[in-house]
Amino acid sequence: MAYREGEERQLIDGREVIVIRSAKRKRTISADLVGGTLRLRVPLRMGKGHLEEHARAFQQKLRKKAAGRERSDEALMQRALELSKKHFDDAVRPVSVRWSDRQNTRWGSTTSSQGTIRLSSRLKEMPGWVQDGVLVHELAHLIEPGHGPAFRRLVERYPHTKESDAFLEGVSFAQRQMGQV
Repeated sequence: MAYREGEERQLIDGREVIVIRSAKRKRTISADLVGGTLRLRVPLRMGKGHLEEHARAFQQKLRKKAAGRERSDEALMQRALELSKKHFDDAVRPVSVRWSDRQNTRWGSTTSSQGTIRLSSRLKEMPGWVQDGVLVHELAHLIEPGHGPAFRRLVERYPHTKESDAFLEGVSFAQRQMGQV
């Protein structure tokens, strides 16, 4: 069914998908959401099989992205335990890990004596590897409270530590420039 020139709506796996075909496109495919509906821009002659394949891939990618933004405290705790197992041989077992709407100047904090970790809710909008970097940092504080060489060795077990730190420093810099922090 066509709505606008070159636009059609199809059901793929029970979900409506807006498909815009273009003679100008030869190979590239792009996707975005319009009111919660996936919109694909595809080459004019793309077959139904390829269209469905790309729609499923983009829907899965968007679901993963949405799941990261809506990560619950329980899911955050589960992720912390996975990271503990992977990077600390399961030696770190926090009592609780939760999101905090009250942390506006720190990305995370740990109360070592109680075994609790809090991550700033501002991290929910950031890539998972950045969230993991902050979680590993806070898990390391359950072993080593300071920021000395022993702590740095623990944190560097996470292979994306430098990238995560640089990303957060860039965000912090931008927020300071805009007067948000």
